[in-house]
Amino acid sequence: MRKLVPLVSGLLFSALLLLPQYLFAADGHATLPQNLSIYWIIPFVCMLLSIAIAPLTIPHFWEHHFGKVSIFWALAFLIPCAISFGPGVAIHEFLHAILTDYMPFIILLFSLFTVAGGVRLKGSLVGTPVVNTGILAVGTVLASWMGTTGAAMLLIRPILRANEHRKYRVHSVVFFIFLVANIGGSLSPLGDPPLFLGFLKGVPFFWTTTHLFVKTLCAAAILLALYFVLDTILYAREGKPVPPKKEGEVERLGLDGKVNLILLAGIVAAVLLSGVLNFGTWISLNGIHLEGQNILRDLCLLLIAALSWRLTDPHSRVLNNFTWGPILEVAKLFFGIFLSMIPAIAILRAGTNGALASVINLVTHEGQPINSMYFWLTGALSSFLDNAPTYLVFFNTAAAGGGSVAHLLGEWAPTLAAISAGAVFMGANTYIGNAPNFMVRSIAEEQGVAMPSFFGYMLWSGLILLPLFALLTFLFFM
Repeated sequence: MRKLVPLVSGLLFSALLLLPQYLFAADGHATLPQNLSIYWIIPFVCMLLSIAIAPLTIPHFWEHHFGKVSIFWALAFLIPCAISFGPGVAIHEFLHAILTDYMPFIILLFSLFTVAGGVRLKGSLVGTPVVNTGILAVGTVLASWMGTTGAAMLLIRPILRANEHRKYRVHSVVFFIFLVANIGGSLSPLGDPPLFLGFLKGVPFFWTTTHLFVKTLCAAAILLALYFVLDTILYAREGKPVPPKKEGEVERLGLDGKVNLILLAGIVAAVLLSGVLNFGTWISLNGIHLEGQNILRDLCLLLIAALSWRLTDPHSRVLNNFTWGPILEVAKLFFGIFLSMIPAIAILRAGTNGALASVINLVTHEGQPINSMYFWLTGALSSFLDNAPTYLVFFNTAAAGGGSVAHLLGEWAPTLAAISAGAVFMGANTYIGNAPNFMVRSIAEEQGVAMPSFFGYMLWSGLILLPLFALLTFLFFM
């Protein structure tokens, strides 16, 4: 917990230093131009390459300095931005990314990480193919109703603990990311941020439940069956190992830290209500509007995390192998990702007026949507960029093409389904495609699982997910 203090303090101190300039600034504010060159995404690409290559080539340096590398690539965008467009633009973009995107993102992850880390499944679950597949299936179902991050943080430690006696464990974590951290979150606005944004745009709460159910069921069933076969083969190759017997009284199956289940429900309620309530703008910083419901949501999430820390038996967290390392790693790396990603998101939002106009134009033909392209382009960009703004770009593109959001819910419903599925499903293609992916990897590595590198994981997803997505395209989006 103490290690989080310097990071949070540094962010708040930086914001306070810049705050007076915005409190006394004019109402107008400068932003990045729409005609940004594609070269502005170089820092973001280098940030991704650093995550992919540095742990393999310079592991000792990366382990001790990855936070500094993250800051370097953030500055590699911000400094040229200040020189080219003026300090006001750079400061505005910095504060907008930190206050409206990064801080809510980290606060939500921090609260879920803290609360879910206080729930411990007692007893001796043994990681057999049946048990492992059952955990993945339960997590897939839970992901749509408590969020992919909540379900992932709740179940990653139990599945790791059940398999700690196994030789082959990597495949279990990889399929866990596929199913629990991504595909399972497709059936409600609570499941994944893009769908929540759709809900705020007027998509009914159960729209994705009805329109993506068969698609999600098909994807999940294929992956669970494939996992069961693979795990059965590897389990037999290991000689069907059993965990060593522990001395003393055998612990009965049950849950420690049940209060955290109530707190998890509180997190879900806080997020949902922040999208329903409207308290108006409470703070305006030269064009950056911080709304009351969002401020209250973040304060509630921090309070819930504090309650979890206070009410959970510390010994239970120790037995749960709980440490702050994974959330610190995510906070440091995504600081650089969110800031270096700014020009990429700006170019994408420019639509047909931006450097990626040729990409945006691929989704329509003679005024009619090409659903397969909506699925693949939304998914491909969501694999590397934040899937929430990517979803919004294609949502708005489709809504404009159909004439209204109502038309998108009616005649163009297959198009919205393609956009929704692409944004959620293909977040599994890379470690940075969805919020919990990187955290699941960090927790697994912390507990001794030799997880694939950035490109190694993409090899897994390429061999397993891309053929699956091609099948889904043929069945549902042609």
